[in-house]
Amino acid sequence: MDTENTQRGKGNLMTEKERDIISRVDHTLLLQTATFDEIKILCDDAVEYGAASVCIPPSFVKQARDYLNGRMAVCTVVGFPTGYNTTAVKVFETRDAVSNGADEVDMVVNLGWVKEGRFDLVKEEISALKEAAGDKVLKVIIETCLLSEEEKIRMCEVVTAAGADFIKTSTGFSTEGATFADIALFKEHVGGKIKIKAAGGIADMSGAEHFVELGADRLGTSRLIRQLKNRK
Repeated sequence: MDTENTQRGKGNLMTEKERDIISRVDHTLLLQTATFDEIKILCDDAVEYGAASVCIPPSFVKQARDYLNGRMAVCTVVGFPTGYNTTAVKVFETRDAVSNGADEVDMVVNLGWVKEGRFDLVKEEISALKEAAGDKVLKVIIETCLLSEEEKIRMCEVVTAAGADFIKTSTGFSTEGATFADIALFKEHVGGKIKIKAAGGIADMSGAEHFVELGADRLGTSRLIRQLKNRK
């Protein structure tokens, strides 16, 4: 059997709405036990189904960039998943990721600073990482499940002021992922130039579509393409 043609046929069976949803997906594998063989499958599936990027651990960025050879954007993570690395470490991680070929960087904010109300330091850190990323995309993970509504609103303002490209809900490694309420809140409070990424717990196409309707420009998930692959 010609596996490549079979997979291509599966990809072509997507509806127009499904294609639009998948075009917004950062197809993600961030498990600690991930291997490069698994990363290659992730890359192949992302290309086949037309995802926005693959989101992978920093240690695999260079290999994935070489393997993809320009067929798909590579996203990685910084300060992940806790966010409590020093700013200097996060800046180094960002520069290293970019030098290895990352097109997009998803950073985790220092949640201790958020809880202390030290939003000036949070803003300075985001701005420093945006400078380190240069013309690459910077997404800021604020881990919404650990924040109050007031803190979420303040972080919308801080991310906007710091000049990042996206605000992102979750790492997927905490107590809860994206919620519809958080995406609606983001949409109301971020500046016009800041895009929104919902991540964590996006289980099916119906939920993904609603996240987009509420204002999500990007979706972080591994489930949607896997479901399409398994569809009879």
